[in-house]
Amino acid sequence: MGKSLNAEPSGRAFLRGLRVGIPICLGYFAVAIALGITARSAGMNAVQSGIMSATMLASAGEFAAVTMISTSAGIIEMITTTIIVNLRYLLMSSALSQKLSDKTPFWHRFLLAYCVTDEIFGVSIAEEGTLNPVYTYGVTIISAIGWTSGTVLGVLIGNILPARLINALSVALYGMFLAVIIPAAKKDRFTAAVVAVSMAASLIFTCAPVLRSISSGFRVIILTIVIAGAAAAIRPVDPEEM
Repeated sequence: MGKSLNAEPSGRAFLRGLRVGIPICLGYFAVAIALGITARSAGMNAVQSGIMSATMLASAGEFAAVTMISTSAGIIEMITTTIIVNLRYLLMSSALSQKLSDKTPFWHRFLLAYCVTDEIFGVSIAEEGTLNPVYTYGVTIISAIGWTSGTVLGVLIGNILPARLINALSVALYGMFLAVIIPAAKKDRFTAAVVAVSMAASLIFTCAPVLRSISSGFRVIILTIVIAGAAAAIRPVDPEEM
């Protein structure tokens, strides 16, 4: 099945992951500052916010949690909402597990569950052949440092930075998404068509009166199942060719 797990030395794979994760780290750092400012407004201190970001590593889920903390929501409500918002990671984890060699130990699969974010998933799933978990660990470590430190800094500096600057810096995340999908789209017209359909469908779900009321987590799940399922039916991929 494609390249073997050990085709690349683990040390080299880890360093390559660190290098690939630098842009993600910078993008996370900028967005996390805004999260830290929001957390401070909700009454959280730097330690609490840092632990939250280090253990959760999910922007939408954390923003939702902080918002509910500020409104004194109940624990059950917070847990339920956070699970719903982060449900898309279940699909990403399932897809990522298919990139692993059959010989990959369970503990690697267990640790990779922590590493699944939109951007980290994107660069991991784009790997040719089977995925060396160590590569993803490298991407995750440096990305988590950027996310956690940005959150803590946001709490410490409060509202010193202008909101426009924070919003401008957060555009880096969208740039990273483009950097992941454009090379694949350029290589294959079918992939490019799937990307275009996905963007159009996402826009419809965002703007349509009824569809926009669906939570972001469920939107991703619905679009992923429908569009990815249709693409797989139209052009199935032989696992031996991955």
